[in-house]
Amino acid sequence: MEISGRRMRRFRMRFGRNRLAGGENDDGSVLPTRNGGNTENEASCCYCDLKITKFNEPISRLGRRFSGAMKIWFSIGLGFGVASLFLVTLFLLLQFHPKPLSNRLASAVFGFSPSTRVSLSGFVYVFVSTVITVLVHELGHALAAASEGIQMEYIAVFIAAIFPGGLVAFDHDLLQSLPSFNALRVYCAGVWHNAVFCALCAFGLFLLPVMLSPFYKHGESLVVVDVPSKSPLFGYLSPGDTVVSLDGIRVYKPSEWLELAAILDKQNTETSNASFGGSRRFHHGKGYCVPISMVEEGFKGKMVENRYVCPGDLTPFSTMPCSDVAAPREVSVCLDAKDIVKLNKCGDGWVTTSETHDNSGCVCPQGEMCLQAMQSPGISWTEISYKRTSSLDCSRLGMDFNTSSCVGTFVFVGDLIAMSRSVQLTAYQPRWLLNYFVKSFPDIVERSLTCTFHVSLALVLLNSLPVYYLDGESILESCLQFFTCLSPRKKKKALQLCLFGGSLLSLLAFFRIFFVGLPPSR
Repeated sequence: MEISGRRMRRFRMRFGRNRLAGGENDDGSVLPTRNGGNTENEASCCYCDLKITKFNEPISRLGRRFSGAMKIWFSIGLGFGVASLFLVTLFLLLQFHPKPLSNRLASAVFGFSPSTRVSLSGFVYVFVSTVITVLVHELGHALAAASEGIQMEYIAVFIAAIFPGGLVAFDHDLLQSLPSFNALRVYCAGVWHNAVFCALCAFGLFLLPVMLSPFYKHGESLVVVDVPSKSPLFGYLSPGDTVVSLDGIRVYKPSEWLELAAILDKQNTETSNASFGGSRRFHHGKGYCVPISMVEEGFKGKMVENRYVCPGDLTPFSTMPCSDVAAPREVSVCLDAKDIVKLNKCGDGWVTTSETHDNSGCVCPQGEMCLQAMQSPGISWTEISYKRTSSLDCSRLGMDFNTSSCVGTFVFVGDLIAMSRSVQLTAYQPRWLLNYFVKSFPDIVERSLTCTFHVSLALVLLNSLPVYYLDGESILESCLQFFTCLSPRKKKKALQLCLFGGSLLSLLAFFRIFFVGLPPSR
């Protein structure tokens, strides 16, 4: 069935096609689907959608009933949408500055750096968050249109390839008949609702520790939620364990864990320039006061290709060169790292506080000598202390972790940044022994709110870009209508020029963020 002279304006996160199934006019315009049109769902190898019409009447009634309040609400959104269009365009241009904010911007908006590997569970969080935020976006358009007396044709959710999206269809002629200011309220409603949704997610994250305080302690310890089998910490840490310290520094939150790992890795990189003796030794300044008797009883290794090699699980140690004491005699010995980490520390390579380490030099008590592990440049030697909570005794509140037999320490040798990101941690600790799901509940809620925040923020920025087929196109087109000094022909040329330039710059910026901005693999 063909109906001439009518088109639909759609608002959506446009990953899919520009046209719906159904007839077309001779001029190629898309036909409406109300009153006898085709509202059947579509499915193909890379696209499927679900069109919903049962919400048309409730949303229309809601818009008419609270028309005055909604117009005020969406007028505020109009100001936000126009401001967002210009600010996003400015940030887009800044990406081509000699010192761009590419990686930091990607991390702030999307919640991860371009080099971050997204796990399967992370993909599920992103998928669900995208569906929710797209629905919030489309609801904003639908309510804004309803407050102007325009009823939507239908609302649809779709999957194009692996990307979820949504759209809401209106009669384009009715939208075109609205004054520019009123139409702009409808166009800006989607990004405005996403921005408000971002604020709600941030507020929920802020109040989450208070809301969960009757059941969980927050910020007092770092609890292990999951250790994937591919993690280098698999077999050393288990879900429910508490991470006490990293290199002697207490950690209480996942952010502190990542920040401290970055500090230690940076220090390791800087001190690697002080290595000497080829690849035989790496002097990272982290030593232990080892009794001379233990050194004398230690196993003697052998040199293989300019490297000191020890048998089995033994680790090669050598005398640490220090500037504050006379040069010690050269000693190389193979020792068990599990026994060494229990000894007092020496050397100036420990990033510790005055509470945990007072000695910044190589001075050890009489009968002991300062030894450090031999490692290759770029490889970190890091102590990780933990507390088991699998038993009632180990999880008893108020237990002194320094004297508890449930506390253990092991040494991680390898890529510290990759290790810190390979384990899932939370700052929420149950007040009682609970099952795994209840222990993981705060982490699930926190990750859901965080992911929804970033996805909603990404939708705000993406739909504010002056590019084809997104809301930025409609917002820019309506803004140009206020320039009465321009003729319709000049307005059209200005619109096409801005959209072409904005689309090209956006593609270049995304390529720079996600490809050129990638750091070298570690």
